[in-house]
Amino acid sequence: MKVAHYFLGFVIAGLLLQGCAFSRGTLGDDVKTEVVTAIQKGTTTKTEVVNLLGAPDRLLQLNGRDVFHYYRYDAKAGSLLLILLNFTRLSVKSDDVFIILNREGIVEEVISSKRTDNLGFRFWPFGE
Repeated sequence: MKVAHYFLGFVIAGLLLQGCAFSRGTLGDDVKTEVVTAIQKGTTTKTEVVNLLGAPDRLLQLNGRDVFHYYRYDAKAGSLLLILLNFTRLSVKSDDVFIILNREGIVEEVISSKRTDNLGFRFWPFGE
């Protein structure tokens, strides 16, 4: 009889000690669309880009051209925390801007994406 009480107490404690957690994190600065649209191909210089957006998060070299990469990553996670087993679903999206400068330091191309606006928490860890 005492074993049944201990077992029942253990089960109740186990049910009460589980929980849920929600986490969110970002990396990088917000990339403003109006600032990106102010950059004009063929006329905006490297100095003007840095004045508008600041120093790039990454600087790449491609065939003698500078590529400025600005980014912002947004991550959201929902977790089910059990005693012996934990489940987590992590969603990550990014906003990216690539500015390609020619050898003279003039903007040749601007490539941008903004995907972090609709990133939601997805709690269920198994599929959609």
